[in-house]
Amino acid sequence: MVAKQPHLELRTSPHVKRGVTVERIMLNVVLALLPIALFSVWQYGLSALALIVAVTLTCILTERMFNRLGSQAGSLSDWSATITGLLLALTLPPSFPLWMGVVAGFIAIALGKALFGGIGSNVFNPALIGRAFVQAAFAVSISTWAPAYAPHRFSEFIPTTFTMPFMTPADIADWAKHALDGFTGATPMARWKFETYFTPAQDFLSGAATASAGETSAILILLCGAYLAARKFMDWRIPVAVLGAAALTALAFQIYNPERYPDPLFVMLSGGLMLGAVFMATDMATSPVTPRGVWIYGAIIGVVTVMIRYFGGLTEGVMYAILLGNALAPLIDQYTQPKVFGERAKVKK
Repeated sequence: MVAKQPHLELRTSPHVKRGVTVERIMLNVVLALLPIALFSVWQYGLSALALIVAVTLTCILTERMFNRLGSQAGSLSDWSATITGLLLALTLPPSFPLWMGVVAGFIAIALGKALFGGIGSNVFNPALIGRAFVQAAFAVSISTWAPAYAPHRFSEFIPTTFTMPFMTPADIADWAKHALDGFTGATPMARWKFETYFTPAQDFLSGAATASAGETSAILILLCGAYLAARKFMDWRIPVAVLGAAALTALAFQIYNPERYPDPLFVMLSGGLMLGAVFMATDMATSPVTPRGVWIYGAIIGVVTVMIRYFGGLTEGVMYAILLGNALAPLIDQYTQPKVFGERAKVKK
C-alpha cells in the first residue's frame, strides 16, 4: 500500500488575507457618512437634502458616463462615486445653489478621478478637487451661510437654493431674520479671524455653529470614524496625527499670545478639520501606506491647516492642506520605506 504524499503548495505573499473587498470597504464608508448627512438635513432642512441628493446623483451619473466611454476603470457597484458625492456635498454651504453643486460634482469625478484612470489611480481626493474648483469659481456663494435649526427649514427652501445659472443669488438676510435672532451669517472661524470672537465649544458639539453642511457635529463625526476604525476600514493613525499636530501647533501659538490665538479645542472642532481628518485625509488611494509615512502625512496636514487659518487670506485651510498632503504622499512613501530584512547598507565609495 502506497502512502499518500502530502500536498505542498507554494505561493507568494501575502499569505494571510482578510477577505475584504473594495466594495465592502466603500459600502461601510457610505454607511458611516449617512448619519452625518441625515444630521445635516435635520439642521438645515429641505435645502441640505436637495443639495446632498443633487451632488451625489451628479457624481454617480458622471461616473457612469466615463465608465461607458471607457475613460476610467471601475463601476458604480464599488460605491466610490457615492462617497465622493456625499463628501463633496457635506463640504458645501447648505445655501449653495443646486446648479453650482452639479458643476462641483461633475468636476470632482471628471478632473479628480476619470482624468487619472478611475478608482485607485487618482492622486488627489476627488471631492476636494470639486470643492477647490467651486471655491475659485463661485467665491461669493461658497461663503454665503444660512442659520441652522431655522423653524421653517422643512416647509421652505433657502432662497439661494434654486438660483438659476448666471443670475445673482437671492439675499438670504431677510429670510434669516425670522429664522434665528442674532444670526450673523459668519462662521466661527470668520468671527474669530475678523472679530476675535471665540465661539463656545458647546456650539460645535451640538451643531449650532454656522458651517458647511456636514461640519457642525464633531461628536457625530468622531463616532462614525470610530466605527470605521473598529472595523479596520480606516487607518486611525492619520486622523490622530492630523488632529494632534493641529492641537500642538495651536497650543504653541496660544501660549505665545492667548488673547489673539484660540485654544486647541477651538481649532480641532471648528471648520472642516474634523471631517477632513476622519473622512478625507484617510482616503486609501491618496494617502501613504508606510507606518512612519502616515504619521508624517497627518502631521503635515495638521500644521499646514493651522498656518493657513492663522496667516492666510482664507478662514479655512483644511482643503488645501489635504491636497498638499496628497501631492506629497508618494514622496513620503519613498523615503519612509522600511528596510528589507537582511539588506546591507550601501557603502559610499
